[in-house]
Amino acid sequence: MIATEPSLTRRTIARYAIGSLGTGGFSTLPGLVLVYYLTDTLGVAALVAGVVVTVAKIWDVVIDPVIGARSDRMLASRGSRRPMMILGAIALPVFFLVTFAVPLGTPVVASAVWVLLAFVLTATAFSLFQVPYIALPAELASGYDQRTRLLTWRVVVLTFAILLFGAGGPALRSLGGDDKFSGYFLMALVAGVVIGVGMLVSSFVAPRHAPGAVVLPKQGILVTLRTNYAAGVRVLRESQPFRALLLAFLLQGLATGVMLAGANYVATWVLHSEDAVTFLFVALIGPALIVTPLWGVVSRRIGKESGFAAASILFGVAALSMVVLLWAPGDWVYFPVALVGAGYAGMQSLPMAMLPDVISHDAARNGAGRAGTFGGMWTAGETTGMALGATVLTIVLAVTGYIARSATPAVTAAGETQPASAVAGIVLSFSLVPAVIVALSLIPLFRYRLRKEDIDGRL
Repeated sequence: MIATEPSLTRRTIARYAIGSLGTGGFSTLPGLVLVYYLTDTLGVAALVAGVVVTVAKIWDVVIDPVIGARSDRMLASRGSRRPMMILGAIALPVFFLVTFAVPLGTPVVASAVWVLLAFVLTATAFSLFQVPYIALPAELASGYDQRTRLLTWRVVVLTFAILLFGAGGPALRSLGGDDKFSGYFLMALVAGVVIGVGMLVSSFVAPRHAPGAVVLPKQGILVTLRTNYAAGVRVLRESQPFRALLLAFLLQGLATGVMLAGANYVATWVLHSEDAVTFLFVALIGPALIVTPLWGVVSRRIGKESGFAAASILFGVAALSMVVLLWAPGDWVYFPVALVGAGYAGMQSLPMAMLPDVISHDAARNGAGRAGTFGGMWTAGETTGMALGATVLTIVLAVTGYIARSATPAVTAAGETQPASAVAGIVLSFSLVPAVIVALSLIPLFRYRLRKEDIDGRL
């Protein structure tokens, strides 16, 4: 017999969704501007910029499973994941501002090291919030459709955040005029505060329970790392739906990471206007705000996994069409970008709604208490994809001869043009490369075996 699902209140949905103002802002803005900040303001070579971003993200991958397991232990010992989330929400704005506060005249090598260290600290603070946040839907909602409802509205806010930060971040940066250093500082100050507030408000949606009757022994750092990674490997080994879903989502994170990191370069060197990046984001996210709830309707009719596949195909075909920019750059590009945005909305909302199903399916088979571990592995996979997206872009830029620039006034404007090969590399990174990667993501997605009856039949 199928149990009746408890009511999911609007207050819970709203407080959970507001957290995506923070997660969407942090996932979007550094991915959009950080590599460009390094190469075109600090004068860091493209490959070195890629190393800086990749190392910071590798650190993220290292700590996410640890934070996930620690989050589960905190839930068992204290009855809530909330303290960890609050700490991350408070620390992130500070370190985010420091990342974009490199003093004018700092040598290139010192600038790269500054950004690396500051961004590692920022990423750590973000993980303290993001990992337990990902685990919460399995605790806040029960049932296949309730989780779809909860995650659909989260992605509506996430989509709005991407528009707000993707378009608003560069607009704030432009207020600095020719002083790029002041522009980035202003952008980081305003964006960091908004991100932190969204995360802090959402931290209080984490439920409080009576601590479990579990004795948690103290462990050394090496034992902790080994234990937590073993837990992460165990959930991958024991949950086939999780393996399939995570690999598909990782590959799609790689595809969107390449496009996100390349948007500033497309605006500057293909559309010949740095400000065009704002219009690219309006074209990308405006339609997605409308389409996101529709993906929830689609998933209820044909299933989340089928809707996810349809969204992925739409994204890939639209991205591939933009290869025409090689021969005919122009404003027509905003139309396929809008179709990419419509696909992206489904590629975000549906896998996020599928993850709690995976967690509850695992709990029914293997016992509860591993949601944080799933969340840590999920965040690590997402982070890996986005990080490698920036890496792929910087490799293409380096191979095709991209010329780094410095915004320091003493530097001449000798690098104000790019070779045709570099411009072609930028276009391919924004079109063909993500289309191929999304096509590859369909292989694990088609192997995802969990269906609605597998979830609701266990309630």
